[in-house]
Amino acid sequence: MRSQTFRVSTSGQMSLPAPVRHRWNLDEGGEVEVIDLGFGVLTVPVGEAAGLLDQILPADDHYAAVAAEEDPDLMTA
Repeated sequence: MRSQTFRVSTSGQMSLPAPVRHRWNLDEGGEVEVIDLGFGVLTVPVGEAAGLLDQILPADDHYAAVAAEEDPDLMTA
């Protein structure tokens, strides 16, 4: 696994790389889920977000990280 840098357009659009689209069966387009972690964003195939967050980051740690950001938009999500 490696990280990659992507440009986000002024309208908020970003393209997934071709290998990812192939692996996730998104060659013809489709939906993904975005998890706002407060300190970053995680994009996953549809249906994968439920329960994934607790596997990656325990709920108490996640809530503490979000609270530390002091971002009112994150507190209402």
